[in-house]
Amino acid sequence: MCYDGVMEKRNYQKELDAVTSGLTGRPRLLLQTCCGPCSSYVLEYMTRYFDVTVLFYNPNIRPEAEYEKRLETLKQLLASMPMEHPPALIEPGWRGEEFLAAVKGLEGEPEGGARCAVCFRLRLEETARLAAERGFHYFGTTLTVSPHKDAQVINRIGEALGEKYGAAWLPSDFKKRNGYLRSIQLSKEYDLYRQDYCGCGFPEKVDGDD
Repeated sequence: MCYDGVMEKRNYQKELDAVTSGLTGRPRLLLQTCCGPCSSYVLEYMTRYFDVTVLFYNPNIRPEAEYEKRLETLKQLLASMPMEHPPALIEPGWRGEEFLAAVKGLEGEPEGGARCAVCFRLRLEETARLAAERGFHYFGTTLTVSPHKDAQVINRIGEALGEKYGAAWLPSDFKKRNGYLRSIQLSKEYDLYRQDYCGCGFPEKVDGDD
């Protein structure tokens, strides 16, 4: 709902609880994942309820060597963390040009601004498209585990794309219930590489900047 132009904040953790409590069987979930550390808690949690396929679609990550390092860290997690129902992995390759085209003109935006919303949409649109194409029951993302990402924005984008593609969006705010803290604990337990920037590195300083 919207009051005087301000969107009412929703409790997406409670909405996720409602979904999982009403499940029968093990639905198929296509989960867009940004990195191994963020995936750790989310997979520990979601593989209890779903047959998960992980989609590592992150054209925002620069440079390509960093993309490969994060991909290898995700594979390390999948190989080492015991899960009763281990997830499959889809990795379409680095597509940096897709991100740069999407955010052209927004390179100077601050972190958390308009460029980030475009980035969320880019990654979630590919996830929604694949979920609909391959018959997944739900699609979702690990992005909401980060305290630096706006779960309200991410969920609104996911819901809109679900309607566009006819795929069911899985609401989440994985940072709730100490999800982010648990991801740090699991990262230490499995000796995972933890990056010190989100992915794109924008906005970047240029010669003459203070």
